[in-house]
Amino acid sequence: MSAGRFITLEGGEGAGKSTHGVFIRDWLQARGREVVLTREPGGSPLAEEIRRVVLQPWDEGVGAESEVLLMFAARAAHLKATVLPALAAGKDVVCDRFIDSSYAYQGAGKGLDERHLAALEALVLGSFRPDLTLVFDLPPEQGLARARGRGDANRFEDESLAYMRRVRECFLRRAAAEPGRCRVIDAAPPLEQVRQSLRVALEARL
Repeated sequence: MSAGRFITLEGGEGAGKSTHGVFIRDWLQARGREVVLTREPGGSPLAEEIRRVVLQPWDEGVGAESEVLLMFAARAAHLKATVLPALAAGKDVVCDRFIDSSYAYQGAGKGLDERHLAALEALVLGSFRPDLTLVFDLPPEQGLARARGRGDANRFEDESLAYMRRVRECFLRRAAAEPGRCRVIDAAPPLEQVRQSLRVALEARL
């Protein structure tokens, strides 16, 4: 079997990453690939416990520093237990959120210095990077309405519109800066239209 490929899905709240992740998994499996579908924070027993802590609306609040350290702790566990073993076994890994979300949410969204994020990235990831990152782009107003309409909102979906606009702008900046890795997918149209854009992107990149 050929080497596994690491595909990450990024974007703001309500962009449909979970739904699109299932579609991508099925698309890859139809072409004979073994696929692991995972998420961040989470994706391993330890990382899922950290996810539970991260997403709770603590009365004392969750400062940006605490939040980013928890995210990278979960990422380190996830990589070691799930992502790297699967790739080494020749499986493709499709991950709902990864490093770009840290720069978007804790960096642009909460104002953490990117130098600190880069130091954590170097510590946890080293030179490891996704083979393909799909950024599902959606106006924050539409995304928050979708997310809140699901009825299972987490504390990130309670952030301000201005915060989510900063998040969106960061995703788009990072995608523009790394066109070899990133592809922006318009997530606003109806589902089948988004899937057609996905098919085109997957055929071109994989």
